Amino acid sequence: MQIQTHPQLVIAYRKTIDTIESCNTEEQLKVASALVENFKEMYKQVGYPKVLSYSLDRALNRKKL
Repeated sequence: MQIQTHPQLVIAYRKTIDTIESCNTEEQLKVASALVENFKEMYKQVGYPKVLSYSLDRALNRKKL
């Protein structure tokens, strides 16, 4: 599977990253974390690349520090 063939995946990924980067409080990060889990669960069914999962986790961890 190539990411280019699933534009919805790319759009959802970018929106999730933007949401994480916009977080300023711990509570917002909790909501962003739930969003990441929803993203993973939803796109697991279409077989999204694991690198996206790791990228989202790294973005969350960077924001927590």
